[in-house]
Amino acid sequence: MSQPEPNVEEVVRSIAEETDTPTETVSKMYADTLADYRHQAKVQDYVPLFAARKVRDKLRDASHRKH
Repeated sequence: MSQPEPNVEEVVRSIAEETDTPTETVSKMYADTLADYRHQAKVQDYVPLFAARKVRDKLRDASHRKH
């Protein structure tokens, strides 16, 4: 059974708030990551979840390097 698609705006807003990153930046990163994952994935069910996790981790990692 396929998973429902998450609300992209909510995902982007959540990541932006958690990482103190502009929503425009998060939106672009999320869209690019999602497209990459969708292109590579054989099973699409959890692709949005994995894309959100990757963007969140990337931004957190970049934030930790600044401090």
